Amino acid sequence: MIVYRCEDTLESVFTAIYQAYEEKRNHDDTLLSLTDDALLFAEDIPVTADEEKTRKVMRTLVRRFGQEDSSRLIKALAAEDEGKAQAVYRTVVQGLRGKCRPGHLFDNLADDDVHRAFALARGVSTEVGHQVEFLRFQELEGGVLFSRIGPKNDVVAFLMPHFADRLSIENFVIYDEKRNLFGIHPAGKPWYLLHGEESDRAAEVCYTEEELRYQELFRLFFHTIAIEERRNRKLQTGMLPLRFREYMVEFN
Repeated sequence: MIVYRCEDTLESVFTAIYQAYEEKRNHDDTLLSLTDDALLFAEDIPVTADEEKTRKVMRTLVRRFGQEDSSRLIKALAAEDEGKAQAVYRTVVQGLRGKCRPGHLFDNLADDDVHRAFALARGVSTEVGHQVEFLRFQELEGGVLFSRIGPKNDVVAFLMPHFADRLSIENFVIYDEKRNLFGIHPAGKPWYLLHGEESDRAAEVCYTEEELRYQELFRLFFHTIAIEERRNRKLQTGMLPLRFREYMVEFN
């Protein structure tokens, strides 16, 4: 058994996939692991992320499986799941073995690894959709729009293109407090991601006085338009899960 020890990044997992093919491994006896859990009689190979190998794997995935299924694989790797690397690797192996046509990589959902990768990608897509709806920007002193989120999955990279397109002339930041990850968009320029240090956590931010007034007005509006007799907390919780509310102005 060969075990490639990866970091929890797309670059590291794609580099491991590249190495497994380059070194002509028996894919049925090869494991991609994100943990340090020891396996008896297994050969551990540490993986160092390589940008060129990552690009080559991405080009191959798009060429062989199409843009949509390649995007699903990338989203699966953004999920918070220890088995995602192996699920994606096995899905790629089966797709290349079967010479599947673009758009058909996930047809065989009876296979455990394919099903797992598909389910992880679907979960990430669902959370991206929720965040697009529920994310709230607030104006800081200096005019920067700031949003704090705490998603289950690593979705900032999928949120930034959406808001960069709609807020192209604004300086804004989306901060994932669980991963200490900042998505930064300078006005009129390309966005980028920045991992902060522990001391850089955005624990306190300074809002403008006008922003604070609008927050209070929005909360007042939100609570006064409610019709008590028509409250349906079960339905509301289904449409707006509780975990999002601590990041929404109207619930603070």
